[in-house]
This record gives sequence, structure tokens and C-alpha cells, in this order.
Amino acid sequence: MMDAAISVRGIEKSFKDLHVLRGVDFDVAPGSIFALLGSNGAGKTTLVRILSTLLKADAGTAAVAGFGVAEAPDDVRRSISLTGQFAAVDEVLSGRENLVLVARLRHLSKPRAIADELLARFSLADAADRKAGTYSGGMRRRLDIAMSLIGDPPVIFLDEPTTGLDPQARIEVWQTVQQLAKGGTTVLLTTQYLDEAEHLADRIAILHEGTIIQNGTLAELKQLLPPARVEYVEKQPSLEEVFLALVGDTGKESR
Repeated sequence: MMDAAISVRGIEKSFKDLHVLRGVDFDVAPGSIFALLGSNGAGKTTLVRILSTLLKADAGTAAVAGFGVAEAPDDVRRSISLTGQFAAVDEVLSGRENLVLVARLRHLSKPRAIADELLARFSLADAADRKAGTYSGGMRRRLDIAMSLIGDPPVIFLDEPTTGLDPQARIEVWQTVQQLAKGGTTVLLTTQYLDEAEHLADRIAILHEGTIIQNGTLAELKQLLPPARVEYVEKQPSLEEVFLALVGDTGKESR
């Protein structure tokens, strides 16, 4: 796909005798959410580290935002943001101070204005001057993603961004990811949660034993199985629906 935001061909990676990636191929369209779904140890994080130039592949090629990962790593780094499994915020600093610090490190003009815009965009303005250590898990993750967007990278990697979060915080992160894609950012999301991939992704690739065994839209993947038998049963609420109904509206968080 010539206009792909991310293009991966035949990527392989081994650690001594452990073959983690065995020839991975996929493309990600600009402005879309692409979910890389796999169990623990499937190689998701290894692949993200290769695409973000933190690790060299043993074989294969990859391009991000039109730049070869091996040939133009500096250009790739300027075009991406990477958010790992654990929020990389400074808990001693306030939310605003975290954002201002990153903007200054990137030598951007008007760092405070950049911080204020992101605080408003991620619904953190009311907590801007509180220490990040007092934030809830969802707020801390939103701040982490906001920090990673300073400089407007066209591609963002989210490596299992909801690991360890409660149901409310997960939904907050999901809403944030959807907003990113609506704004034109390309999102590659790794996850082991099937409902997360189903809820968010435009396309889903299943990584198993080092290779992509299926890649398609949710509708295309569902067609791989025979149609379910139609039965009329009383619908029962899910545990998540019960939890959210009991604790209230996630959009009114003030922690």
C-alpha cells in the first residue's frame, strides 16, 4: 500500500534461540486505528520497539510515515510518539508542569499555551495544577498520551495502554484514542483484550507465534466462522454495565 502510514514486510526477530517474530506483514492506513491483538509473549511489544527504532530487526523492512525504519531512524522518531504500558509522567510535577517540560525539551515556542490546549483537549484543565501523583489511573494515562502528542506526530504507538486500569479508566482511554483518530492521527494499538480491539479498531491483526495469522475488519474476521444459530433469549446486563451504572457517569471524574 503505497500511501500506508505504516508498512511492514517480512519482519523477523530472534533473541538467541527464541524466535519472537517470524515474518510479519501488514499495512496501516493513515488516520486509522489498527489493533495488533495477541496473547502475552506473542511479540507485540518487540514489533513496536522495532517500528519505533528502539530495536533492530534481523530481517525484513518497515516504513513509518514514509520513512524507512532502518534507513532513516531520525526521521521516523520525529514522526512518531510511543506510549508504553505504564504512564511515564513525573508524579511530583503538576499536569501542566509535565506538559510544559516536554514542550521545552522539544524546543517548542509557547510551551504554556501548548500545555493549556492539551489540558483542555484531554479534559484535564480542572486538575492542571494538581500533582500528577494525585491523579486517577485514567487521568494519569490521559496525561501520558497528551505528553506524547506534543509536536503533533502523525503516528502514535500505544502499547497495551489500558493494562492495569479499572473499567472507568479504560473507557476514558478508549475515548481518547477515538478522538486521536478523528483528528487524523494514525494509531497502532497493541492489546491482549479482545473487547478493546473490537471496540476501537478499524482493522485487527492477530499475531500468533510470531506471524500475522489473520488481518481484517471486525466484520471480515467474523465471517471466518459459520453464522451463529439464532435464539431468542432475555438479554442480561454485563458486569461492566452493572459496574458503570453503580459508580456513575465516567465523564464527571473529579479525582
